[in-house]
Amino acid sequence: MSSSPESLAPDPYTPTNGSTSYRVGHYDLSFDYKLSSNRLAGRAVLTLTANRELHQVDLDLSGLRTTKVTSDTVRIRSFKDRAGKLVIGFRDPVPSDAEFRLDIRYEGNPRPLSGIWGEVGWEELTDGVLVAGQPTGAPSWFPCNDHPSQKASYRFTATTDAGYRAICNGVLVSRIDKSSRTTWVYEQVEPMATYLATVQIGRYDLVALNDPARPAVALPSRAAAVRGPGSPVPQYAAVPASLAPAARAALARHHQMMTAFEHRFGPYPYPQYLVVVTDDDLEIPLEAQTLSIIGRNHLDEGWDAQRLIAHELAHQWFGNAVTAARWQDIWLHEGFACYAEWVWSEASGSTMAATLARSTHQRLGREPQDLLLGDPGAADMFDDRVYKRGALTLHALRTAAGDDAFFGLLQAWSAEYRFGTATTPDFIALAVRLLPDIDAEGLLTAWLFSEALPALQTGGVAHLFGSR
Repeated sequence: MSSSPESLAPDPYTPTNGSTSYRVGHYDLSFDYKLSSNRLAGRAVLTLTANRELHQVDLDLSGLRTTKVTSDTVRIRSFKDRAGKLVIGFRDPVPSDAEFRLDIRYEGNPRPLSGIWGEVGWEELTDGVLVAGQPTGAPSWFPCNDHPSQKASYRFTATTDAGYRAICNGVLVSRIDKSSRTTWVYEQVEPMATYLATVQIGRYDLVALNDPARPAVALPSRAAAVRGPGSPVPQYAAVPASLAPAARAALARHHQMMTAFEHRFGPYPYPQYLVVVTDDDLEIPLEAQTLSIIGRNHLDEGWDAQRLIAHELAHQWFGNAVTAARWQDIWLHEGFACYAEWVWSEASGSTMAATLARSTHQRLGREPQDLLLGDPGAADMFDDRVYKRGALTLHALRTAAGDDAFFGLLQAWSAEYRFGTATTPDFIALAVRLLPDIDAEGLLTAWLFSEALPALQTGGVAHLFGSR
């Protein structure tokens, strides 16, 4: 990796990923993938803007070989794959604030990338592909500026074997069938972090979740996905035909879940939502922008499965539309999505959030008190305590402020930072501004920046859903 100031990473949690020297505004990604050989031939056209004068650009790309780099806006001097980076040198310096394009051809056998969080990125299934990019898996399949603060729009053109459906973020704009190959084109116009970019390939049929009794449908076009004010969010499941009945049963209340979250968190941020159900068991479900991925083992109507389905849906607001500007603020994703599980529990007529909070607080009280929620460290950023203590933090704020003020805060958070990035100080500042009747700063500081678990206060909340 280059050690020049131009390549300084934006985040100490992921010090080998991302760069502050430039930003990517748009990724146009085209790739041809052969399942039998796990062979990927890709082309990435990136539209970039220099943050300072540039003599080179370091892009994140790992495990694949770059074959050609051209540009219609700058003169390329050299390119080289080196230690997880594609380093591209320029013949002439690129001025600060200048926009330029890079056209990159690459190929190889994509595979997951190993790190302290396990394996992330491109993964072969029994009969298909899954991409799980969080937090640093995006470079396993395309060259990028891999950091959540670096959001961009995308276009995906995915060609693969006939009989398989390729699913990417955003909305389908075309499908072309040619002999033994099918090309799928998607547009993701709302800005997206690189770790949320995904491709899922499998023998998938589609089921409409707004009316789970309906038969499989064709994937809607962008025009069909545009909805008017107040109209339901189009929701679908992509599922192997053999699992369609189980998916309909497990996702039968998904449209109610969507309605409940829109009521509490504000309008759903995207034109549609898709749940991909793999024909493999998965350890945990995964979120990506405009879709989530669950395994066949998650097709269950019990709480353990339903809370995970709710968790991934909630990430569309918290994590995808509003994205942490730095990884230390991961609780803004996971704590919020975990609390959404409790919100759905209430809305669905099951256990109240206060009851779930009490049992969670008791459990966390028996665990080590050595984690700062607002800065847990790279190794612990996905520790279960980040999820659960994050949810408890929000419940403590709700208890102090009351339901109307608390959910008004979440809706304002979703609206003010939609399609952008934010930090914990941003959330604290908004809470202080919108909750003047309580000491929001003191409460949040205690939960976020002390290792000891604060006491959980009770009472003071007029619940939206009554008492049980």
